[in-house]
Amino acid sequence: MNTSPDFTRLARAVLAMPMAQTLGLVFKRISPGEVELEMPVLDSFCFRPGQLQATAVFAAADFAAVAAAGTLLAPGWINATVDATLKLVAPAQGVLLRARGRVVSAGKLLTVCASDVYAVNAAGDEALCATLLGSARNIQPSA
Repeated sequence: MNTSPDFTRLARAVLAMPMAQTLGLVFKRISPGEVELEMPVLDSFCFRPGQLQATAVFAAADFAAVAAAGTLLAPGWINATVDATLKLVAPAQGVLLRARGRVVSAGKLLTVCASDVYAVNAAGDEALCATLLGSARNIQPSA
């Protein structure tokens, strides 16, 4: 994973979540305001062979967007999804999903974030399959 030491804690926190583990998420890149993660296409998440259900696509998109928002938080702060809208633009078919999250507008208590999700085939070719716009609540550590 291409990341700075400052983001190791973020990656560990996300990957410690049971849902992230179930999805098989892997961070490929983390930088300020941006995240790239991958998720394997597993039969258990498909409604027909090799084609993911929307729920799995949404999860990858949400994790990428909100993790990107998390890269801009002050030390000790955490965040959580407030809302998100997913637009499916093509079937999620391939061997993996690649989700690229980014910050649209960072605020003290609310961060608007987005992600694009690509279906990746065995040759490594990407096809945009979904886009997400969401917001994350920034939560100050308790005293």
